[in-house]
Amino acid sequence: MFYEKVVAAYDTPGHAEAAVNTLKSAGYSAGDISVIRNEGDISRADFSELGFWQRLFGKDINYHEAEVYGRALRQGGAIVTVRVPDSEAPKVIKLLDTHKPVDVLDRARMYGLVGTEAPKAAAPTATMLRKDEEVLRLAEEQINVGKRQMEGGKTRVRRFVVERPVEANVTLHEEHCEVVRRAITDPNYIKDIDWSEQVIEVTDTIEQPVVSKSARVAEEVVIRKKGSDRVETVHDTVRRQQLDVEKVPLETVRK
Repeated sequence: MFYEKVVAAYDTPGHAEAAVNTLKSAGYSAGDISVIRNEGDISRADFSELGFWQRLFGKDINYHEAEVYGRALRQGGAIVTVRVPDSEAPKVIKLLDTHKPVDVLDRARMYGLVGTEAPKAAAPTATMLRKDEEVLRLAEEQINVGKRQMEGGKTRVRRFVVERPVEANVTLHEEHCEVVRRAITDPNYIKDIDWSEQVIEVTDTIEQPVVSKSARVAEEVVIRKKGSDRVETVHDTVRRQQLDVEKVPLETVRK
């Protein structure tokens, strides 16, 4: 059984998605259907390279077709490809044509890529490529690294009271009674003699230290988060299918 690849370009992803749904409803396997979009995973420069489209669709692709496909992607469109047995290709083309694909030849004329001579009878806008071929698809995995936020620990800030011994020097004043006797030789004091009893009290005074405390705010501590970034290399493995081509001698086949 031989297979063909049918290609259709659409100006909007919505039309391409509708075409894919129609194919699936008609019983075609999702594994045989591919959609190419401009989602940033392919360099925009590749869209205009003929070799890029020939690697995808085969050497039958020419320059004006590659340019139309590339412009469709750059302008937000999508490309739908379907791999089917050659007997199913006409049916697939009719299904794809119901969703208004790009007429590659007319679009190429509009871009000035080919001559402007009048077209012949209307032709399907979906394109068949590479007749009489068997296709073996090779798959590969890609690593997608995301991020998640998780708790990395806690920092606890606790306020508490401690006591420490302090000392200060203070000068204290004292006053005590002092009795001093002095000899009097002046005879005039005779007339001041008083024989009555008399008591004189003198109060001694002393100073004692008095301690009082006052509080003040010595400093403040601000608690907040500070962000920083780091680059971590993630190591993993991905799978990729490869081909091993072996020529089998005719004698071995006959055995």
